[in-house]
Order: sequence, then structure tokens, then C-alpha cells
Amino acid sequence: MLMTIAAAQLPVVFLLLAAGTVAKIGTVAREAEPGMLSRLGPAVLVPERWRGPAMLGCALGELFLATGLLLTGHPFFRWGIAGFFAVSTYVLWELRRRRPDVGCGCFGEVSALPVGRRSLGRTMVLTAMSAGLVWTPAIPGWEAMASLTWAHVPITLTGLLVLAALSPEIEETIARLRYRAPCEQRRLDPATALGRLRASTVWRSHAGLLSSKDPVDSWRELCWRFFVYQGTGQAGAPVDVVFAIYLSGRHPAVRVAVVGSDGQPVETESLPESLPISAGR
Repeated sequence: MLMTIAAAQLPVVFLLLAAGTVAKIGTVAREAEPGMLSRLGPAVLVPERWRGPAMLGCALGELFLATGLLLTGHPFFRWGIAGFFAVSTYVLWELRRRRPDVGCGCFGEVSALPVGRRSLGRTMVLTAMSAGLVWTPAIPGWEAMASLTWAHVPITLTGLLVLAALSPEIEETIARLRYRAPCEQRRLDPATALGRLRASTVWRSHAGLLSSKDPVDSWRELCWRFFVYQGTGQAGAPVDVVFAIYLSGRHPAVRVAVVGSDGQPVETESLPESLPISAGR
């Protein structure tokens, strides 16, 4: 019976290792907020310039162990995984004692909540699961998972449910999905707004006025991104063609104004979707 329970946890251990690897690599590659790694352990235990490499090294270590578990039956990987989670438990205990303000970083930026009993309990459970794998048949993990029967399914699901109950990241993820930041606080690459502008009918109807296809100025005001182009009016006088793109929605509004050197609007034959432009930016 104990052997059956241990064998049923192999896919659970592999899944947690793979998920931790992907999340950590994504966090280091993205680093959505400046200084984010300073709030995630165990990166906080090393100097600032080594925090990214430290988290990446942890992710690569997990990838190495998960790959070895999947492709081989060598005891080194099973003992290695058990040791990894045992050391993780100790590190989280130290983080909770020395830096109670930082998250465990187990799943990258999602694990930003301070280390609590649930996170510690999860690594303890994973340590026990991994230790049980040491006594299962020494065959590649993929072969062991392929040989699991329906009798193993309830045990595997129970293990997943226990880990889910010990994972505050699930609640954090749900909260993030439910919360949508106001438009003016959302990030949007200027290149994306520029692409939306050039795909609009407003751009096509005013392209003939432009002296260059590259903007001379750009700025953002709340939910609008503005682009200024140099152009030539009907009388040959230089003008500024100012486009404004709304930064929300699948089909965002695009507005345009043509102004002279004195800052006053210039009449054109066709000026759809026009907008008033103030002197300030």
C-alpha cells in the first residue's frame, strides 16, 4: 500500500518541479516591476546583482532534476529531489525568521506573499513525497507514470488537492485575474499604440499630409497616447499632425488634429475624427 501511495505521487512531484522552473524563468525574463526580485526568496539572501542569476540557477536546478526524474530511473535524481525540497524547507524557515516581509518565490512573482505556515507545509509535504519515490522501482519517470492504473488516480488527486490547499499562490492568482487596473494605470508599449494608429482609417486619410512616416514627438496622458508628425498644409505651410490613440478596447478610438505653427487648428478638406489640442502636453 505504501509503495502504491509513493508511486502515485511521481506525477505530482514532476508537475511541481516543472511549474516552478517555468515560473522562475518567466519572472527573471520579464521582471515586470523594478526591484521585484528583492521581494522574492531566496534571491534576497544574495547581493542585488546576483539575484536574477540566483533565481535562474534555482530554476535550472529544478529543470535538471525534473528531466532526470522523467528520463532515467537513477537514484541520484530521486535523492536529489528529496534533498532539494528538504533544503527548500530550511531556506523558507530562515526567510520567515530573518526576512518575514518577503515571499518564497517558489513560483516566481506569483509567490510574493510573505512566507507562512502553508508555504512551509507544502515543502514539507513535497519532501515526504520525494523521499517516498526513492523506494519505488528504479525505472524512468515517464515509464512509471505510463504504468499507473486507475487505482493510483484517487491518490494522485489527493496529493494535488493537499498541495493546492497549501498554496497561497492560487488565491493570489485568482485575485489578480479578478482585479483589472484602471486604464490610466495599465502599461502599453508605445509601439503597440503606433501599430494601432497605422492600421486605422484616420491614419490613411491623413497620410498624404505627412512629411515623414516617423513621429517627432510622443507622450501619454491617462488613457491616450499622442504622436506628433510634421506635415504640409494645403497652402504649403508647415503643420503638425497630432494623432491620439485610446489605449483600451479591441477597436480603440483614434483622433487627429492639424495645427499650425501658432498652435491654432488648420482647416483641411477632410478632417474626420478630429479633436481639440491644448497648448500644454
